[in-house]
Amino acid sequence: MSLALIVDDEPDIRELLAITLTRMGVTTACAEDLACARQTLAGRRFDLVLTDMHLPDGSGLELIADIQRDWPQTPVAVITAYGSMETAITALKAGAYDFICKPIDLARLRELVSAALSLAQCPPVEDADDPLLGSSEAMQSLRRTLHKLARSQAPVFIHGESGSGKELVAHRIHDLGTRADQPFIPVNCGAIPIELMETEFFGHKKGSFTGAQEDKIGLFQAAAGGTLFLDEVADLPLSMQVKLLRAIQEKSVRPVGATREIAIDVRIISATHKDLTAEVEAGRFRQDLFYRLHVIPLRVPALRERREDIALLSDAFLTRMAEDWGIATPRLHAQARQRLQNYLFPGNVRELQNILERAVTLSDGQLILAEHLQIESPSPAPPPSPAQDLPAGAALEEYLQDIERRAILQALEETRWNRTLAAKKLGMSFRSLRYRLKKMGLDQDDGDDAGSGQA
Repeated sequence: MSLALIVDDEPDIRELLAITLTRMGVTTACAEDLACARQTLAGRRFDLVLTDMHLPDGSGLELIADIQRDWPQTPVAVITAYGSMETAITALKAGAYDFICKPIDLARLRELVSAALSLAQCPPVEDADDPLLGSSEAMQSLRRTLHKLARSQAPVFIHGESGSGKELVAHRIHDLGTRADQPFIPVNCGAIPIELMETEFFGHKKGSFTGAQEDKIGLFQAAAGGTLFLDEVADLPLSMQVKLLRAIQEKSVRPVGATREIAIDVRIISATHKDLTAEVEAGRFRQDLFYRLHVIPLRVPALRERREDIALLSDAFLTRMAEDWGIATPRLHAQARQRLQNYLFPGNVRELQNILERAVTLSDGQLILAEHLQIESPSPAPPPSPAQDLPAGAALEEYLQDIERRAILQALEETRWNRTLAAKKLGMSFRSLRYRLKKMGLDQDDGDDAGSGQA
């Protein structure tokens, strides 16, 4: 039988929680303050801890820290005052599994307790099922982080370059957690027409507008009990950001044309390739929504940061292609492998897959040669010399111009001379980069970058 510890200084709350959990078949122990909770935890092993955030002799955050240090496998759910979302977010960042607000909704409490207790019963997910390929230290570190995140219900914000595998990472968090047997619903926020966003996210009732011939459930309802993955969330217009914020805060949605709200239980994972902090500073993304989504940030490394995985990924993609296309598994010539190893992959893993698909199509047999890849292998520009290496008598202005020139050339080579991407990489506007290129005599034309990247 499961054992839960209830920590709250209000006797009525302790009794309500104890009765509810007992009816669920959970044995309970109670503590009225931080000292009593620590003493109780030291004597028994608990499957769940429910704690108020405000205790007579301290904070629930202190108890979370103790449990994270001494009993990391024990989930902690915190009880917060109604409307104290900032407090709840602080608790989630500290390692809490989830939170519930006062006055306590018993149906919501039962859902939370059942999900938290199921963590102990979750069968371990075999590494063979891991879709994230790679043995580099960057990938091993990412896997360790994913296992920790799977033990929480905190919103996760994934940032990384396009093509680096953000959706795979989001799906992996879902698969490792207690929601694995519930839906995982991915949505590209930039692909939904603005006029359809509200009905897509929240659904609509029959007859609510012209063309609404039947009820439609939205993405939040489709993901009920599971995970809603908001990809390219930075592309949401401000009007929709307000409505999304309310849905996340209130944990409920109201379909278009409905008079009542519907309670929703979903975990939110979001992602974008843009710098969301810069979007907030520019006024294109709401700061309050940023704080709701950016509870646990997670960075996905670019492929060039884990070059030791390129060979493994290449072989895996070729094997998969052979199975899908019904052909013998192609092999990479040594020079082709070296060409891939030296390439900078501005499009990351997605670009590697596309390159290999093209190469298999162009190759005459099972052997893929370097020329079939149709990529160049630019040598990265050497890093700028440190300031102490400034030649005696050299002008500082010339030295700084040389550093700027090298940085710009390296960014251009890494983006295959796509000036728009290079400007983003350097943190400057396209116009500013073009001005600097003209000064250096490197601007060949005044056109845009529509065709500057190689296929």
